[in-house]
Amino acid sequence: MQLKKLRKLLNELTVTEKVGQLIQLSGEFFESSNDIVVGPEQKLGISPKIVNLSGSVLNVAGAKKTREIQDRYMAKSKHHIPLLFMADIIYGYKTIYPIPLGLGATWNTKLIRDAYKNTASEAKASGVQVAFAPMVDLVRDPRWGRVLESTGEDPYLNSQFSSSMVEGLQNGLNEGHGMASCIKHFAAYGAAESGKEYNTTDMSEYRLRNQYLPSYKAAVDSGVKMVMTSFNSLNGVPATANEWLMKKVLREEWGFEGVLISDYAAVSELVAHGIAEDNRMATQQALKATVDIDMKSPCYANELEPLLENGSISEEKVNEAVWRVLKLKNELGLFEDPYRGASEQAERHELVSKKRRELARKVADRAMVLLKNQNNILPLNKNQKIALIGPYADSQELIGLWAVHGNTKDVISISQAFREHVTKQNLKIAEGTNILENKEILNNTGISSDEQKSFVLTHEEESQKNQEAIEAAKNADVVVMVLGEHTLESGEAGSKTNLTLPDNQLKLLEKIRSLNKKIVLVVISGRPLVLSNIEPQVDAIIQAWFPGTEGGHAVADVIFGGFNPSGRLSMSFPYSVGQLPIYYNHFSTGRSPETSKHSTRYTAKYIDTPVKPLYPFGFGLSYHHAIYSNLRLNKKTMNKEDNIKVSVDIRNDSEVAGEETVQLYIRDVVGSIVRPVKELKSFKKVALPANSTITVSFEVTNDMLKFYGRDLNYESEPGNFEIFVGNNSETDLKEKFSLIDE
Repeated sequence: MQLKKLRKLLNELTVTEKVGQLIQLSGEFFESSNDIVVGPEQKLGISPKIVNLSGSVLNVAGAKKTREIQDRYMAKSKHHIPLLFMADIIYGYKTIYPIPLGLGATWNTKLIRDAYKNTASEAKASGVQVAFAPMVDLVRDPRWGRVLESTGEDPYLNSQFSSSMVEGLQNGLNEGHGMASCIKHFAAYGAAESGKEYNTTDMSEYRLRNQYLPSYKAAVDSGVKMVMTSFNSLNGVPATANEWLMKKVLREEWGFEGVLISDYAAVSELVAHGIAEDNRMATQQALKATVDIDMKSPCYANELEPLLENGSISEEKVNEAVWRVLKLKNELGLFEDPYRGASEQAERHELVSKKRRELARKVADRAMVLLKNQNNILPLNKNQKIALIGPYADSQELIGLWAVHGNTKDVISISQAFREHVTKQNLKIAEGTNILENKEILNNTGISSDEQKSFVLTHEEESQKNQEAIEAAKNADVVVMVLGEHTLESGEAGSKTNLTLPDNQLKLLEKIRSLNKKIVLVVISGRPLVLSNIEPQVDAIIQAWFPGTEGGHAVADVIFGGFNPSGRLSMSFPYSVGQLPIYYNHFSTGRSPETSKHSTRYTAKYIDTPVKPLYPFGFGLSYHHAIYSNLRLNKKTMNKEDNIKVSVDIRNDSEVAGEETVQLYIRDVVGSIVRPVKELKSFKKVALPANSTITVSFEVTNDMLKFYGRDLNYESEPGNFEIFVGNNSETDLKEKFSLIDE
């Protein structure tokens, strides 16, 4: 539709019709039976009239269902404005990829762009037009369950993935392909105090701008169509009512002209925050902050018109919001095709196809992180006698909590994949124990007592399964134990303080360890776990995350050498939960344990645990052996219009070819404000042939040296810098240079 015609449509709408465009309801409101609809309407406190005018729908998917709802809606619509279908499609639609924390571990933005392009094709076939993805929150505290949805702890790496994911989802949007991307959660939701869901965030603007905002801005610069507000308050003001954050920073500074949507019920929750006395005040505050769509609350539905009538808000403000919504619908081509190509025939072609599975396997392979490989026990010889033990050994529950539309029946289990490599005579499989036996945790995850009975074992059942695992292990040359946390223990509302494996699994590990067998541990989880007590007990560790539809194949690919692991951590693994939050790019202090001249007691450390993480950011092992040397700069000074070439030699001292993730970090030695000890500024994925040496080069530019300083201007400062290049954030291979002001 031409914009002139779209503007005419806007002007023809009544106030009530305009309000309807700013309301999002969930799928049950659009069921065909009036009896079904009445309950949700009464519970939310809105009228049937406003339901019929609501502009968008949440988490309804499937071509048949979305087309039926759209048909009924359009038949009632005086102006034939189509519904907009939005859904939580975080890391795959039907073909599920590893959780985003695993995607971050690939350090491969091009590959992830392709994955999100595939996801958009699947979802579009099923009638979904907007994905609530990617989540680009910076995360540093794995107590917070939603670290599952993030690509990690680093502003630069997160920004690279933020751009690639948005570009993947929105690829070909103007030609009718892809889907609109909605980044979340704006802003700094990942810094919730104590890692507790929905909790407060409080930080300096300096830290906010330097570390937490870059990934959101990268998405805006990549043309993202929507932004979702976060649940948390930021420096005393809830994000959904934060006019400075939403209007000044997002819209005015960054030039975002797209749709701003609240998170689920976040407008009405302004009352619970204590910043609004009632829903009417909450509505006024959210609209003033330029929030366009109220997701699943009664606020806009019931309070916008009274606010217009008493002059508390202007119709111009409402028109601006409605215009942004109509414009998005127009950009998606919904006025010409309200189904946007969704069809059951398209679904048959697009969903979980062989081609989709191939890419999912490729991504999952590269998301695996090898954390330990003592005496090169991996890869395993297929002719060995292998015991595959653990609650995830034969399970298809490998997609994680936030794969809302995925089907575990499509998942390749680890046992299924192992059977493709190992003969029946050489492979024994035993569950050994359940995933989780802690009833208190199960109660807190919302599992009813009746549901718990279906998977909580009795003492006799537990003993029997333990014994089956022990018998399987006794005759094995090597034991592969697949342990981890329950799906419900991570994701939204999955905050927890105990980050170790469940007690029942630890006890099983102890029993198997007493047999003096070689043990390969595969960890299935949605967060970094504390593995410091487990690490000495096993010979190898693979961090597999929730690896997705092709997860079983990926685990087997790495274990049997079909793929040389190349994953590198995008989030530090703590040595102890007491270290949290922990991250590599922390600020310099006056009493660093490494540089302070004070006695060791009076430095920034703990007296009962190491300062450093068990596994640092950027860490990961491979089956090849890379040696970094001869770091050199083509010159030692540069001005702001200049650059420096950085080169390093990498020798593969092994018979195995592999892929290396070469990481470049910079330290600003002296700044106008305290600076991080080092910051990732670039990285390259390079092929490393067996028994060879290659040279990898980077260009250091002035833009890499910029930051928000004491006056909050974004600029570089002349002075001395250190450059580090290596295979993780703790590399000590460094050179120095100076930025001069000419």
